[in-house]
Amino acid sequence: MDTAIRTAVCQELASNPDVAADDIVAGVANGDVSLNRTVPSQARRTEAVTAAPRVAGVTKVHDLLAVALPGSDCGEDAALARFANEALAMNRAVPVGVKVTARQGVIFLTGLVSNGAERAAAHDAVAGVAGILSISNQIEVRGNT
Repeated sequence: MDTAIRTAVCQELASNPDVAADDIVAGVANGDVSLNRTVPSQARRTEAVTAAPRVAGVTKVHDLLAVALPGSDCGEDAALARFANEALAMNRAVPVGVKVTARQGVIFLTGLVSNGAERAAAHDAVAGVAGILSISNQIEVRGNT
């Protein structure tokens, strides 16, 4: 069963043009999928982790993917924060008040939103910014604090 799940996960990853499937090794044990190796961007990491659970038989996904370090011409914290703030501003689903800071390639999202969809929209908006190593979504949902 695990071999069939692994094959299906690999096919799902390969069928998605937003996933660098050649960069990913999938392992399966009792339906638990581990995604390993290094991918070129946070966006591709997010796509892979989102794609794997769509396969029948997958019970859990362990994200062990690393994001490749950006070259010296990108990934500076001030630039990352600026690009991430621009991405937030362009997404109508993200309310004003969500803030971005960057430290050593990690994006920190903070603020207060009305619901989980707004929180997820903020994460998705910045996930496509090149040079991000990871995202720490610290946005609070009103009523869940």
